[in-house]
Amino acid sequence: MILARFLKPVLVNLLLACGLLISSPSNAIDHISPPSPSTIENTNIKRFLPNDEIKPILAGDTEFLSLYSEYMSRDFKGIALLIPDWNSTASNNTGMSYLRKELNNLGYTTYAMTVPDIDWQASDMQAPSEAQQNAAQEQTEQSNSESEAPKPNNEPHYVNAIDTVSNAVLNNYKTNLILRYKALYQRAMSEPNNIVVIAQGASAGVLMEYYADFPDSKINAFISLSSYLPNTQRNESLSQTTSLVTPALLDIYYANDDTDILMSLKNRQRWVNRNAKFDYRQRQLFGLRDAPEQHARLSKEIDGFLRRLF
Repeated sequence: MILARFLKPVLVNLLLACGLLISSPSNAIDHISPPSPSTIENTNIKRFLPNDEIKPILAGDTEFLSLYSEYMSRDFKGIALLIPDWNSTASNNTGMSYLRKELNNLGYTTYAMTVPDIDWQASDMQAPSEAQQNAAQEQTEQSNSESEAPKPNNEPHYVNAIDTVSNAVLNNYKTNLILRYKALYQRAMSEPNNIVVIAQGASAGVLMEYYADFPDSKINAFISLSSYLPNTQRNESLSQTTSLVTPALLDIYYANDDTDILMSLKNRQRWVNRNAKFDYRQRQLFGLRDAPEQHARLSKEIDGFLRRLF
């Protein structure tokens, strides 16, 4: 009896609490997406860098930041546009931050561009047009009318490597990067002089594809740092694309680069010889790419290459 007397109010309170929970509306916390990498980078740039070095530029409907640094030598030689890798920042320690200031001492005004975010959900899937549907229907009817004779096995005897990144994702990044590059190029054209583009990694790879299509932009030199494309087929064709790049090309790579980069270097040289691109140079750097000594070697190679041009 005593135990039942104590349990009764406890059960009543428990039932009341359950009733309140059921009757009250759901107050679940809404999902808050994390800030994008470009948002974090822009915040850091505005916080840690002087305002006179930050230059907002409008590319279409999107505004992006570039880091401006004026030349500090007696003679003005031109403008250098610095474009980091697609997963890196404009002030990274793998050469961009060092070159942004060191090139000023060599006579170049520099613009370091922030790269667009990667859209991993990009897709090239589109609804088929009426002509494509009719062609597919005719092909199906033709194949059904043919006799079912045994056909030889035309499948290759090898298997291609799986693409690290799809063409849709890479094309989306290329479109957004070229849009920013064109806006930055127009800003550089306000000071008519020699224009040099220095790009890293996948950004250099998509710019090589862009320059191989003979665009209207006229630059004097293009310097690629460990250029590649994170897509198996596109990276294989990059060797031939290298020989079709219009401006003079300095192809710099590191001894500890990715295997796909190192294995493609000999093939690039073969295509360059075939298409007679005489203004192509290949240089190898040893050691860690973020070491101060490595930065000095990098600037020395770039300065030597540019001195032969202008």
